[in-house]
Amino acid sequence: MPKLNEIQMRLLREVADLHEVPEGAYNIRSDSEAAGRRSTANIEIISKTDVCGIDVHIKPGTKNESVHIPVVMTQSGLKELVYNDFYIGEDSDVVIVAGCGIDNCGTQDSEHDGVHRFFVGKNAKLKYVEKHYGSGSGSGKRIMNPGTEVYQEEGSSVEMEMVQIKGVDDTDRTTTAELAANAKLIVRERLMTHGEQNAVSTYTVTLNGEGASADIVSRSVARDRSYQRFDAKIVGNAPCQGHTECDSIIMDEGRILAVPALEANDLDAQLVHEAAIGKIAGDQLIKLMTLGLTEAEAEEQIINGFLQ
Repeated sequence: MPKLNEIQMRLLREVADLHEVPEGAYNIRSDSEAAGRRSTANIEIISKTDVCGIDVHIKPGTKNESVHIPVVMTQSGLKELVYNDFYIGEDSDVVIVAGCGIDNCGTQDSEHDGVHRFFVGKNAKLKYVEKHYGSGSGSGKRIMNPGTEVYQEEGSSVEMEMVQIKGVDDTDRTTTAELAANAKLIVRERLMTHGEQNAVSTYTVTLNGEGASADIVSRSVARDRSYQRFDAKIVGNAPCQGHTECDSIIMDEGRILAVPALEANDLDAQLVHEAAIGKIAGDQLIKLMTLGLTEAEAEEQIINGFLQ
């Protein structure tokens, strides 16, 4: 593992579950500087020359390999924008673990913005994990604005796990995807906001090929005076299947806006959306409290189970 301080290591554990040097390829970024990189025989990581960021090339047929690309920031007032492109070769099966952790103990806002583009080859499989985490006692905000673009060729499969549970003051996540014939996209978003935090998630998925499918599910909890907005649009341009779902718990003075949208441009496009927002059921609290938990402990148990 590159030499990092205790705070940086804690952030890495939170966003990428890294306790030591990961197996396979990795690119670690700390306070806007490279902190470590390794390519492998099948996965090459190259620095961009025109903008800040990297290109990751995964050879066709690569199986059971991973890429870790975490970012950590500990300097108050630091702001950066990076562009990362991933080229996943045909018939490969890989995992990419991203994530950003900001520890801000100062008075200035710290911000990480990133644009990730995925070009997924024919019949390739990709699992992508992105976690966001904020900490620090300062009054400066922890801001993260990720933009994700996914381009899937015929028969490819992408599973995305998007997680933000603690400490991020403002986030505006934008995800777009275009799927060719028989391509499959699964998105699982887990989000919790508290205090005065704001979180906006926008998904636009276009199903262009026959047999393409998308399943987008968001589970979220809004506590205190926080605000969330979830926009999910699926466009069916061919015989395809699409499903989007928002399931949210609202607490205290929290606010949640769910905006599902469907656009069918083909007679055989089958598109479904669901949205549910509500408070924690009283009978659930009572049941746990009869087992000896306080009301606050019962709430935490329910929330933890809901966000699993």
